[in-house]
Amino acid sequence: MIKFYYNSGPNPHKVALFLEEAGLEYEAIPVETRRGDQHKPDYLKINPNAKAPALTDGEAVLFDSNAILLYLGHKTGQFMPKDTPEVQAEFWSWMMFVATGVGPYSGQAVHFKQHAREQLPYAIGRYHYEATRHYKILDDHLADGEWMVGEDYSIVDMSLWGWARIAPRVLGQETYDSFANVKRWLEIINARPAVARVNELMQRFKFQIDVDEAARKHMFPGAYHHEGHGPAS
Repeated sequence: MIKFYYNSGPNPHKVALFLEEAGLEYEAIPVETRRGDQHKPDYLKINPNAKAPALTDGEAVLFDSNAILLYLGHKTGQFMPKDTPEVQAEFWSWMMFVATGVGPYSGQAVHFKQHAREQLPYAIGRYHYEATRHYKILDDHLADGEWMVGEDYSIVDMSLWGWARIAPRVLGQETYDSFANVKRWLEIINARPAVARVNELMQRFKFQIDVDEAARKHMFPGAYHHEGHGPAS
């Protein structure tokens, strides 16, 4: 059986959505990153990057949410684009745009606004600008179609959904007013029954520890490496 290691962050949401959409049987295993579960030796054997999510499927061991989506898509044949050069080119371009742009810039925007040990105006401004720029590109793209790639709902939509659902946390409460096409697209996905099941799963996972200084040392060890709390990240 598939074992899905998760917390309630945006990246595990992506994988949970695929598992629920595809109707795959899986065991959900919470990873309490605020307590440091991700740094335990047994988990590092699964995910040496000490993040969530991770997934095992028999002898297959995967980490990184986008790698997991691609693996599951190819394994099941579900939610993958048409196999034509034009559609495949579009698919890979937007999949990588989300993986290397939307996710990292959104994550860093939240980190420097809410979790950094000191407020750094340059870092806050840079990541807010880049996240906003990426959402403008997405909004312009979605003006031309219902889905991110071609005419069908795909793993690219799932990958983006993990982050787009919390866009106001990244960019501010008026985000969806500025990006109407992203808002329309998001509402369509949020209405899917699988999203309700993902929300139920995430409700069962409750962080037991507040984000205090001790939790931050587990979550962001790079900020503390000079104090002997782990390697730089």
